Amino acid sequence: MQPFIDHARTFPASRGTELGGLAAGQSPSVLFITCSDSRVVPSLITGAGPGELFELRTAGNIVPSYHAGPTSEAATVEYAIEVLGVSDIVVCGHSHCGAVGALVRGDDLSGVPAVRDWLGHAAEKPAGAQDDPQVAEAVQHHVLTQVMRLKSYPSVEARLQDGKLGLHAWFYEVHTGTVLAHRSESDSFETL
Repeated sequence: MQPFIDHARTFPASRGTELGGLAAGQSPSVLFITCSDSRVVPSLITGAGPGELFELRTAGNIVPSYHAGPTSEAATVEYAIEVLGVSDIVVCGHSHCGAVGALVRGDDLSGVPAVRDWLGHAAEKPAGAQDDPQVAEAVQHHVLTQVMRLKSYPSVEARLQDGKLGLHAWFYEVHTGTVLAHRSESDSFETL
């Protein structure tokens, strides 16, 4: 913990002038939905600076059904679109995902009931090989499911119909740093 405390103490001196303009507000152009996994760092992957990405991080980058009731995730998506006016949403899954791996393997999660119940929002068991430690195919399938679910959110649906919103499905390899994007014309994930 001490290295983080030390950095927080010196942070204002090293970046204060750069951050001053952020007090006026934020205007990110992208909502970046990804997993809570500490190996996935959106600003590192994209090169975004402060104020450029609006982030939503959930275990397994799950986007619950809009009709699941008021959720933090639904509120974040709605705010990003209606208030901040983002023009793009990226759903980014990653290799070696524990949440998707647990779904694919059918792990017993009775010892972590909140995790078990949250993963129930994933909709369906992602297709993919149970013995693949990267769970690449399963995560990619899972990401596409989350993108499809986003399309049922009223604010997303309205912006898509107006042609004012882009939806993107990404897959990040934590062991290489490579980012793959889903290409609808080939229905495959390809290197950016």
